[in-house]
Amino acid sequence: MPEKANRPTNQILAALPELEYQRLASSLKPVTLTSGDILLEPNEIVQQIYFPQQAMISLVSIMMNGSTTEIGLVGNEGMVGISALLGGDRTISRSIVQISGSALQISADIIRREFHRSKKLRELTLLYTQALLTHVSQSAACNRQHHIEERLARWLLSVHDCILQDELPLTQEFIANMLGTRRSGVTVAAGILQQAGIIRYNRGKITILDRQALEATACECYRLVQSEFIRLLGSRRG
Repeated sequence: MPEKANRPTNQILAALPELEYQRLASSLKPVTLTSGDILLEPNEIVQQIYFPQQAMISLVSIMMNGSTTEIGLVGNEGMVGISALLGGDRTISRSIVQISGSALQISADIIRREFHRSKKLRELTLLYTQALLTHVSQSAACNRQHHIEERLARWLLSVHDCILQDELPLTQEFIANMLGTRRSGVTVAAGILQQAGIIRYNRGKITILDRQALEATACECYRLVQSEFIRLLGSRRG
């Protein structure tokens, strides 16, 4: 079997057998995603699918009054636009780039054809879907049951896993929108973590100083989701 050379860092693409990956390779377009880019609006038909490499994308629920809450995160462990492979062609959430970086873009029609042809791609995408559902449902429970500093720690860990960088370009206002809480609550929680020496917050940037302490502060939701990714896909996020 040919050696897997020059594979993407996206975990789904990297796990494909060489022959199956090569059938997609010529159709994968490298793109740079910029923070704030909207890849998919609610009820928009999925035309393109994105496999993040360094970029991170938020799946966001939008209420009628315009308020937003993040319901999921996608990094290099997954893909954006997966509804196109599950029998539907659209979703009710917005997919917005949270942290700039690289990704690979491909036509949904091409992936859909390969999904039916490739047993391994089908297996990987279905297992990823189950892991993503765990992430989404656990986030909903977390937002209801846990204190804001625990939720902030869990969320920062998830972001760190997605981009593998200690410096996170995030504002408190943006974090508040993603967590579905008031900015004042994020300010207090970030202050607690900073006073404990776990993070450093400057305007528009959070730096993780002590990941181990951040994991100890986070609620059990972070570990549960990571365990499910490992169980289903054989590796943790990031």
